[in-house]
Amino acid sequence: MVWRVIWTVLIIIAVVLVVLYFAGRRLQKKQAKATETLDAMKQLITVLIIDKKRLPLKNSGLPQAVIDQTPWYMRRSKLPVVKVKAGPRIMTMIADRGVYDMLPVKAECKVEISGIYITDIKSVRGGVLKAPEKKGFRQKMSDRYKAMQEESAGNAGNRQTRRAQKSGKNQAQQQIIKNQKKKR
Repeated sequence: MVWRVIWTVLIIIAVVLVVLYFAGRRLQKKQAKATETLDAMKQLITVLIIDKKRLPLKNSGLPQAVIDQTPWYMRRSKLPVVKVKAGPRIMTMIADRGVYDMLPVKAECKVEISGIYITDIKSVRGGVLKAPEKKGFRQKMSDRYKAMQEESAGNAGNRQTRRAQKSGKNQAQQQIIKNQKKKR
């Protein structure tokens, strides 16, 4: 009886692994084809980065044709959207994840684009191109905890200063009243 359960579980695991293997190969082929297409259409242009944000696809300001071509499972995810000025035109583009972090806001850059997709950054006018520091999960949580502690300490301090100010106003008002009484 126990052996039947073990064999059944092993067979199910084997079937799942085989399905994942073939699905992964198919996705790798699709990605290679898409990368090949992007490489064929690359252009180097100079743009002024106006703004960059991570936005949901429907709020990104991209053309409706792009939104319609996006698969249904990607429509809720947030995209790295960059608003740029290329020549006289202001356009909304999508940046590669690695490129998005390095793009400086309100600076002129030479970037490689493929359609509406920023694939690489070549240079920045008047500055050095540096990648941002990557933080691990533990460091991010530590920073959040410190920020929460500072905020709660700041709120407590604000309460104390408000009380002191309130009592100070009362004392100042009392002092003015005393001075007025002395003048009479």
